[in-house]
Amino acid sequence: MTGDLAAFRNELRALVLSSADKDEPQGGLADDEILFGPESRLMLDSLDALQISMEIQKRYGIRLPDSKETRRALSSISHLAEYLAMRRP
Repeated sequence: MTGDLAAFRNELRALVLSSADKDEPQGGLADDEILFGPESRLMLDSLDALQISMEIQKRYGIRLPDSKETRRALSSISHLAEYLAMRRP
């Protein structure tokens, strides 16, 4: 399962970067790195969140409603992987 989870996180990392039209930051994007807010090296904003959410819905069929739960899920690659893994068929 660990290998599957690592592959899924890598897939999500690529999805986040491509959806937000961002390059991977110097040294890579860590699984637990903050994606949004002033501490984020990617400096993602609400438009990026919408684009990422739309791509997740298109690719995985999982809708991310605008809620605190979704904001927490989008806080890092690790949180997003956990959130989606619990909701995948």
